[in-house]
Amino acid sequence: MVPSTGCNKTRTAVFISGTGTNLKSLIKFSRNAKSPISIDLVISNNSKAKGLDYAKKFKIKKKVLNFKKKKLSEEKLLSILKINNINMICLAGFMKILSGNFIKKFKGKILNIHPSLLPKYKGLNSHKRVLNNKEKYSGCTVHFVNARLDSGKIILQKKVKISKNETETSLAKKILVQEHKLYPKAILKAFNL
Repeated sequence: MVPSTGCNKTRTAVFISGTGTNLKSLIKFSRNAKSPISIDLVISNNSKAKGLDYAKKFKIKKKVLNFKKKKLSEEKLLSILKINNINMICLAGFMKILSGNFIKKFKGKILNIHPSLLPKYKGLNSHKRVLNNKEKYSGCTVHFVNARLDSGKIILQKKVKISKNETETSLAKKILVQEHKLYPKAILKAFNL
């Protein structure tokens, strides 16, 4: 479990690669008095990520690292996190895989949200694979990050029924709505609140 820091909120960085809708929902959650986290940094591997606009809008410090040289980018990232006193990381649609070495430095303090009911459909294109396999349900999972892809201890899951004429787009939208609700709940659970 993530250690609580008394009345001070835990300084958190959110890592994004795209639209940042989960980032937006986490920012709103962090501004709530009951929230155990404050979002103090947004990291992206994509300078064109729409989610960076939320960092600007809510006046949160942001950094973009291209991850072309992974080891170098991760070293730089660790020093940025240290300078900003970051104690927790929330991955929210971050499309880069962090190294085991990086994860070790934040052991038990990195959370990720994944758009499937893990352990099924790890990795990319989960909606497509779910539909191809004619599953009746899909959903989303918030889990702790370990060195194996989408394999860390599950914190919370939310099941979503797949309708008859479901498409990848409609399923993605349906699950995203649940992701926005699930991530804050999972954070509270991770802090034992």
